Amino acid sequence: MWGILSKEVNLFLSSYIGYIAMGVFLLFTGAWIWIFPGIGILDGGFATMRPFFDNAPIVFLFLIPAITMRAFAEEKQAGTIELLATKPVSDLGIVLGKFFACWLLVVVALVPTLIYVFSVYQLGYPVGNIDLGAVAGSYLGLIFLGGAFVAIGLFSSSLTNNQIIAFILAMLLCFIVFLAFDMLSGLPILSGRGDSFVQNLGILHHYESISRGLLDTRDVIYFISVVVFFILLTKTSLERRKW
Repeated sequence: MWGILSKEVNLFLSSYIGYIAMGVFLLFTGAWIWIFPGIGILDGGFATMRPFFDNAPIVFLFLIPAITMRAFAEEKQAGTIELLATKPVSDLGIVLGKFFACWLLVVVALVPTLIYVFSVYQLGYPVGNIDLGAVAGSYLGLIFLGGAFVAIGLFSSSLTNNQIIAFILAMLLCFIVFLAFDMLSGLPILSGRGDSFVQNLGILHHYESISRGLLDTRDVIYFISVVVFFILLTKTSLERRKW
């Protein structure tokens, strides 16, 4: 697994993939905080990181599928997936190696955004008038969210040898798991009966819960369950070549 992780990280660092992904993430999230009228903190007059944490998941919906789309689709297209399978590593080890490599890239992309926290901290009146507990919880929520999206993206990439199809499928699945359940919970037919249950099935509810700064074990278990579920699906998808 560690060999796969090291290989994937070196591949990201030796190409423009990782740098472009991080650059796009910083560009869009920075624009939401400082530039876009009616959204940025300069227009709102409040020193808060909320514009960043509200919109970063939307960027993740496009960014993470772009990172993961080549994980297995490119291996299949190039015919190197069979060569990879001959290495002394299990299918689960291959999946975990690629998962942690992509997740690490997502976490590294979040590190430069700490400059936003410092800036907002300094802009507060008085200086430091910012809820650091909620900020820490929101960052933790983004890390969990990134892990869930990476697992979904890897599963999508394992289903096809076409990177564009893998990208579109990953975006669709991430959208469904993140937003669709919350939308469905608002249907009149579910009002007062199953709306809470349906809402709890989606990532958005648990992400918002962690973003409040209160770490609930139910939210952590939910994110871990989503990651494990899609990693096992990816492993099963890879095993199809042996059937």
